Amino acid sequence: MTIEVNNESGLEIDERAVLDIARYALARMRIHPLSELSVIAVDIPAMEQLHLQWMDLPGPTDVMSFPMDELRPPSRDDEEPPPGLLGDIVLCPQVARTQGAEAPTAHSMDTELQLLTVHGVLHLLGYDHEEPDERTEMFGLQKAIVDGWRTEQGLEGPSPAPTMT
Repeated sequence: MTIEVNNESGLEIDERAVLDIARYALARMRIHPLSELSVIAVDIPAMEQLHLQWMDLPGPTDVMSFPMDELRPPSRDDEEPPPGLLGDIVLCPQVARTQGAEAPTAHSMDTELQLLTVHGVLHLLGYDHEEPDERTEMFGLQKAIVDGWRTEQGLEGPSPAPTMT
């Protein structure tokens, strides 16, 4: 799995954790090991620009996903997934820091970035949360992945609840 993490945000982030949780999420979703992913952390002005350009919404957001080859997890255990370019996940650490601090169970910016990385991976794989049943499926899967990674890393407690709407 080729995963590139670039931090252009101006804040120090735990790039290793972002890389590790992205790799864990893709393995858990059974994405081909030769697939490629890019994760970019940007500052608020850059995220505001992307949010307006691609979603026609003002202000910054926490995470955006830009799929390339529209890869999907295999539907059967015996199905071999194809390799490909997953796409880009763009994170905004400044927004993540605020969201983490304001969450019902307050947590660090890096913990929020880990959650947002998994959220971005799931969007790249075609998951969405517009409808209630989609939201239940996506956020349940997100929690299972983050909890599994946290357990594997020896981190205490369950993953924080999603802070995005």
